[in-house]
Amino acid sequence: MKLGRLNHVGVATPSIEASIAFYRDVMGATKIHDPFDLPAQGVKVCFVDTPNTQIELIEPLGESSPIHGFLAKNPAGGQHHLCYEVPDIHAAKAWFEAKGAKVLGEPRIGAHGTPIFFVHPKDMGGVLTEIMESPKGDAGH
Repeated sequence: MKLGRLNHVGVATPSIEASIAFYRDVMGATKIHDPFDLPAQGVKVCFVDTPNTQIELIEPLGESSPIHGFLAKNPAGGQHHLCYEVPDIHAAKAWFEAKGAKVLGEPRIGAHGTPIFFVHPKDMGGVLTEIMESPKGDAGH
Protein backbone atom coordinates (compact mmCIF):
# COMPACT_ATOMS: atom_id res chain seq x y z
CA MET A 1 0.00 0.00 0.00
CA LYS A 2 1.15 3.53 -0.77
CA LEU A 3 0.01 6.76 0.85
CA GLY A 4 -2.45 8.43 -1.51
CA ARG A 5 -3.66 11.97 -1.98
CA LEU A 6 -5.05 13.86 1.03
CA ASN A 7 -8.72 14.02 0.06
CA HIS A 8 -10.02 16.10 2.96
CA VAL A 9 -9.65 17.28 6.53
CA GLY A 10 -12.72 16.48 8.63
CA VAL A 11 -13.78 19.28 10.96
CA ALA A 12 -16.49 18.65 13.55
CA THR A 13 -18.81 21.58 14.17
CA PRO A 14 -21.87 22.25 16.31
CA SER A 15 -23.29 24.30 13.38
CA ILE A 16 -22.57 23.73 9.72
CA GLU A 17 -24.29 27.03 8.89
CA ALA A 18 -21.99 29.00 11.22
CA SER A 19 -18.96 27.13 9.84
CA ILE A 20 -20.00 27.89 6.26
CA ALA A 21 -20.17 31.58 7.16
CA PHE A 22 -16.68 31.36 8.72
CA TYR A 23 -15.09 29.65 5.70
CA ARG A 24 -16.85 32.05 3.30
CA ASP A 25 -16.47 35.35 5.19
CA VAL A 26 -13.20 34.89 7.10
CA MET A 27 -11.27 32.34 5.04
CA GLY A 28 -12.49 33.52 1.61
CA ALA A 29 -13.84 30.18 0.39
CA THR A 30 -15.66 30.55 -2.91
CA LYS A 31 -16.77 26.97 -3.57
CA ILE A 32 -18.95 25.58 -0.78
CA HIS A 33 -21.14 22.61 -1.60
CA ASP A 34 -24.68 22.19 -0.27
CA PRO A 35 -24.88 20.41 3.11
CA PHE A 36 -26.50 16.97 3.09
CA ASP A 37 -27.46 14.32 5.64
CA LEU A 38 -25.69 10.97 5.90
CA PRO A 39 -28.09 9.18 8.27
CA ALA A 40 -26.18 5.86 8.07
CA GLN A 41 -23.23 7.62 9.73
CA GLY A 42 -25.31 9.93 11.94
CA VAL A 43 -23.95 13.14 10.45
CA LYS A 44 -24.70 16.10 8.22
CA VAL A 45 -21.76 17.05 5.99
CA CYS A 46 -20.72 19.94 3.80
CA PHE A 47 -17.60 20.14 1.66
CA VAL A 48 -15.59 23.34 1.25
CA ASP A 49 -13.18 23.28 -1.69
CA THR A 50 -9.65 24.61 -1.36
CA PRO A 51 -7.10 24.73 -4.20
CA ASN A 52 -5.53 21.39 -3.21
CA THR A 53 -8.03 19.49 -1.02
CA GLN A 54 -11.37 19.86 0.76
CA ILE A 55 -12.58 20.63 4.27
CA GLU A 56 -15.41 18.32 5.34
CA LEU A 57 -17.64 20.07 7.86
CA ILE A 58 -19.38 17.48 10.05
CA GLU A 59 -22.38 18.16 12.29
CA PRO A 60 -24.05 15.46 14.39
CA LEU A 61 -27.52 14.21 13.52
CA GLY A 62 -28.72 13.66 17.07
CA GLU A 63 -27.17 12.36 20.27
CA SER A 64 -26.31 8.91 18.87
CA SER A 65 -23.94 10.45 16.32
CA PRO A 66 -20.23 9.71 16.86
CA ILE A 67 -19.64 13.45 16.36
CA HIS A 68 -21.91 14.22 19.33
CA GLY A 69 -19.34 12.67 21.70
CA PHE A 70 -16.49 14.56 20.03
CA LEU A 71 -18.36 17.87 20.47
CA ALA A 72 -19.12 17.03 24.12
CA LYS A 73 -15.34 17.04 24.68
CA ASN A 74 -14.68 19.90 22.23
CA PRO A 75 -17.77 22.17 22.33
CA ALA A 76 -16.42 24.63 19.74
CA GLY A 77 -15.60 21.79 17.34
CA GLY A 78 -12.24 21.17 15.70
CA GLN A 79 -10.21 18.84 13.54
CA HIS A 80 -11.78 15.39 13.65
CA HIS A 81 -9.87 13.34 11.06
CA LEU A 82 -7.68 13.26 7.97
CA CYS A 83 -8.77 11.33 4.88
CA TYR A 84 -6.39 9.73 2.39
CA GLU A 85 -7.23 8.08 -0.91
CA VAL A 86 -6.26 4.55 -1.93
CA PRO A 87 -6.92 2.73 -5.21
CA ASP A 88 -8.39 -0.40 -3.56
CA ILE A 89 -10.22 -0.16 -0.22
CA HIS A 90 -10.11 -3.90 0.50
CA ALA A 91 -6.37 -4.19 -0.19
CA ALA A 92 -5.79 -1.16 2.06
CA LYS A 93 -7.88 -2.67 4.87
CA ALA A 94 -5.94 -5.94 4.65
CA TRP A 95 -2.64 -4.00 4.66
CA PHE A 96 -3.52 -2.01 7.80
CA GLU A 97 -4.76 -5.13 9.59
CA ALA A 98 -1.57 -7.01 8.64
CA LYS A 99 0.40 -4.17 10.25
CA GLY A 100 -1.62 -4.67 13.45
CA ALA A 101 -3.62 -1.44 13.11
CA LYS A 102 -7.15 -1.35 14.51
CA VAL A 103 -9.58 -0.83 11.62
CA LEU A 104 -12.87 0.57 12.93
CA GLY A 105 -15.59 -1.46 11.24
CA GLU A 106 -16.05 -2.78 7.74
CA PRO A 107 -15.80 -0.62 4.61
CA ARG A 108 -18.95 1.40 4.03
CA ILE A 109 -20.03 4.12 1.65
CA GLY A 110 -18.79 7.57 2.67
CA ALA A 111 -19.81 11.13 1.83
CA HIS A 112 -18.16 11.02 -1.63
CA GLY A 113 -20.11 7.88 -2.53
CA THR A 114 -17.03 5.64 -2.39
CA PRO A 115 -16.05 2.96 0.15
CA ILE A 116 -14.30 4.15 3.33
CA PHE A 117 -13.07 2.90 6.69
CA PHE A 118 -11.38 4.52 9.68
CA VAL A 119 -8.16 3.54 11.45
CA HIS A 120 -7.91 4.09 15.21
CA PRO A 121 -5.85 7.14 16.26
CA LYS A 122 -3.58 5.08 18.53
CA ASP A 123 -2.26 3.30 15.43
CA MET A 124 -1.97 6.48 13.36
CA GLY A 125 0.21 8.81 15.39
CA GLY A 126 -2.74 10.11 17.40
CA VAL A 127 -4.85 11.09 14.37
CA LEU A 128 -8.17 9.45 13.47
CA THR A 129 -7.60 8.52 9.84
CA GLU A 130 -10.18 7.86 7.16
CA ILE A 131 -9.13 5.74 4.20
CA MET A 132 -11.27 6.10 1.11
CA GLU A 133 -11.23 4.51 -2.29
CA SER A 134 -10.29 7.11 -4.89
CA PRO A 135 -13.39 8.55 -6.54
CA LYS A 136 -13.79 8.17 -10.26
CA GLY A 137 -13.77 11.40 -12.26
CA ASP A 138 -14.31 14.64 -10.29
CA ALA A 139 -16.51 13.12 -7.55
CA GLY A 140 -13.93 13.54 -4.81
CA HIS A 141 -13.21 17.23 -5.29
